[in-house]
Amino acid sequence: MQFFTQLLLGGLMVGAIYGLLGMGYSLIYRASGLLTFAQGEFFMLGAFFTYVFLVNVGVPFLVAAIGVVVIMAAVGFLTERLLIGPLIRRGSGAIQIVLATIGLSILLSNAAMMIWGSEGFSVPTVFGDTPLKLAGLHIVPQNLMIIVIMLLLMLALQLFMNKSRLGTALRAAAQDKIAAATLGINVPLAVGLTWAIATGLAGVAGLLIAPIYGVNAHMGLLVGLKGFAAAVVGGYGSIYGAVVGGFLVGIVETMTSGYIDSTMKDVVVFAVLLAVLFIRPNGLLRNDMLED
Repeated sequence: MQFFTQLLLGGLMVGAIYGLLGMGYSLIYRASGLLTFAQGEFFMLGAFFTYVFLVNVGVPFLVAAIGVVVIMAAVGFLTERLLIGPLIRRGSGAIQIVLATIGLSILLSNAAMMIWGSEGFSVPTVFGDTPLKLAGLHIVPQNLMIIVIMLLLMLALQLFMNKSRLGTALRAAAQDKIAAATLGINVPLAVGLTWAIATGLAGVAGLLIAPIYGVNAHMGLLVGLKGFAAAVVGGYGSIYGAVVGGFLVGIVETMTSGYIDSTMKDVVVFAVLLAVLFIRPNGLLRNDMLED
């Protein structure tokens, strides 16, 4: 039972990272109806900028966190303004947009290799690496904080989207762009801001995971795909669904590693994704993004 609980906690920690990426996927989908496959590389960039701020520059963690979020939000906004938006205005379809985001992910990955090299880097822990003993369990503070921060961001994002004037404008632009424009809402700006928020979430995920697994130019590929799996399993477009899907994917991954074989974890995770798609094509939870 103790071994099971330890694996469960590890799964929740990993799942929190997938949940952050999944929320980003859902936001982008609700804002523009598009799929993106660059979230994994945005996650990787967030981890690298964390390394730069904490190791190369040597600033305090809070300053590094603000810097990572601001930079990644700017990257997301510029991605929509300079790449996605122009393609849409030129009449490109969903397939062309997906291919563009795949091309962007390859570009970012190779750019990271050119700037930082192919070797990995370690990042100092922020919340401490001495395990806390609680009821016979060994809990690493960094792992616990990842779960707490992800849940707080989920609640903050849900409140922002449903209670703030800007969030209401973003939801209106996602529901009906023409009607929103007639009401004076700047729809292109709203879509760009949504991409900025989604990319900022990926940057936070990289910020939190860098002290645990280190940083390298290829770290975003599988994590990005599992974040996408989390969004699909939970219900594409649902904030809560992305979190539930992230936790489910993380738990399945760690349980497979603990009880079967670590080499099988990716196979089992995507097998679960296929099973959910067959049984519940719309995911486990309904779309909550556009609720009043």
